[in-house]
Amino acid sequence: MSKVSVVIPAYNAMTYLPETLESVLQQTFTDFEILIINDGSSDNIVEWANQIADPRVRLISQPNQGVSVARNTGITHAQGEYIAFLDADDLWQPTKLEKQVHYLEDNPEVGLVYTWTAFVDQWGKSTGIVLAFHAEGNVWEQIVVRDMISNGSTPMVRRSCFETVGVFDPNFRYAPDRDMWTRIAARYPFGVVKEPLILYRQLPNSFSRNHEKMIQELRQVIEKTFQSAPLELLYLRNQSYGWMNFFAAWGYLQGTGNYQNAMHYRRQAILHYPRIRYTFIYLRLSLAIAIARWFGLQSYDRARELSRIVRRFIPGVSV
Repeated sequence: MSKVSVVIPAYNAMTYLPETLESVLQQTFTDFEILIINDGSSDNIVEWANQIADPRVRLISQPNQGVSVARNTGITHAQGEYIAFLDADDLWQPTKLEKQVHYLEDNPEVGLVYTWTAFVDQWGKSTGIVLAFHAEGNVWEQIVVRDMISNGSTPMVRRSCFETVGVFDPNFRYAPDRDMWTRIAARYPFGVVKEPLILYRQLPNSFSRNHEKMIQELRQVIEKTFQSAPLELLYLRNQSYGWMNFFAAWGYLQGTGNYQNAMHYRRQAILHYPRIRYTFIYLRLSLAIAIARWFGLQSYDRARELSRIVRRFIPGVSV
């Protein structure tokens, strides 16, 4: 019996999966098992896995059914007290598991502990962007508005949480995380390790392939969430839609360069949550849209690259 079960869903992921696995094997905390869920891949994952000598690594193959079902397969086979999820193209810093295990051991009431996230490019080089949230404790009112966890590679969850709230909704293939973390937040306090221990890989055109389906599923998640919300908290629904549309605008601008769609979703964000226009990141979005609109996408790309350089080499500077 391992203390931690690491679940890695994989679908034709061999471009990055070996490096992802290595980042787990290099953890300072070593009492874990690794369950790689082969979700109907057509690459050489089976041959590759057969060459792995470490007995802590297991490959479980199934027909292609999407990330939610793959994670649920991992939960079913997991033997650990804690379960940590990792996408097949992301990376962990060496102390990630150690610090999360210590947090859960020291705080037995906490159901989920997450960490900060650092963004890297397709080659694993830092972009200078770090998502750093401080929310902990009873975070339901916060997570239904803005998902502080942000990706599926950061949480470590007590196995008992899934016995209480159920597993991932198999109907969600593009946005299952928000639904799951919200359900856990309704029953358990959250914790946070305030260090960027996740390296989240931003791949070219990854957003542009799935953006409409992502937005559609996020709407479904929001509606599902507020169906059972207390009456006095229904006012948060418009805030949730406001931030969803805001990040959709960013996604269109950065993922596809489509400033027209970015302007549309920015307007939707304001209609749902007018106060969003007074935030600093809204001003940044508006400036980015203006650059792309009036000076062209190449000028916007150059400005974005300059901001990345500044963030990379001058820590603490926000551009």
